[in-house]
Amino acid sequence: MRYFIQIAFNGSEYHGWQRQPNAYSVQQALEDALGTLLASEIAIVGAGRTDAGVHAEQIYAHFDYEEHLDLIDLTHKLNRFLFQNIAILDIRKVNSQAHARFDATSRSYRYLIETRKNPFNFNFSHYVGLPLDLEQMNRAAQHLVGRKDFECFSRTHTDVKTFICDVKTASFTKEGSLIRFEITADRFLRNMVRAIVGSLLEVGLGKRSPEWIDELIESKSRSRAGASAPAKGLSLVAVNYPNSIWNE
Repeated sequence: MRYFIQIAFNGSEYHGWQRQPNAYSVQQALEDALGTLLASEIAIVGAGRTDAGVHAEQIYAHFDYEEHLDLIDLTHKLNRFLFQNIAILDIRKVNSQAHARFDATSRSYRYLIETRKNPFNFNFSHYVGLPLDLEQMNRAAQHLVGRKDFECFSRTHTDVKTFICDVKTASFTKEGSLIRFEITADRFLRNMVRAIVGSLLEVGLGKRSPEWIDELIESKSRSRAGASAPAKGLSLVAVNYPNSIWNE
């Protein structure tokens, strides 16, 4: 039987989502906890990777287990077992072919930028102590929308079959001193959102025009784009699936 588990985590203390031989990851923490509670070796498959230091308000993973589970009881036990920086939001039984990564239809990220130094938001936002032109940044963000080759925003030497992504929405909003960048696409490349934010900040600081984004995309050159924004400001906030996977 296959189960989907919905997770939230503060990524500050983890070396990303994916299990690694020499660093502690969110995946390892979950697999260890499930293995202990179910007295069985459990492998989980996540909806995607997150880099070291990146957070998630919602990410899904799936795992297989032969027996029926009391999902409410398992949720409570996992939340007591895991560290405070990982929370289990829900566990649901799904059809046996459902896949946390390949069945996702879209993913949404949010990046937080502080324009005033804020010690209470330090671990979850990137402080930029210079004026930013939000109107120009929003104009630039619209050049991202559509089905395009985003190699210029991908980590170099990334092993993927295609750099094509379909960006549905991308925009900035501001509330007080806090600027939120929100972006939704069918898929994302490694480091893509942080590279996009770093490039859009150059527009906001007046170093580049909004139309420069088109030139970057056309160039396919990561070296021409802006520096990656720090990981701590980035959160995966939603992963969406077709209704059909929830039918047992």
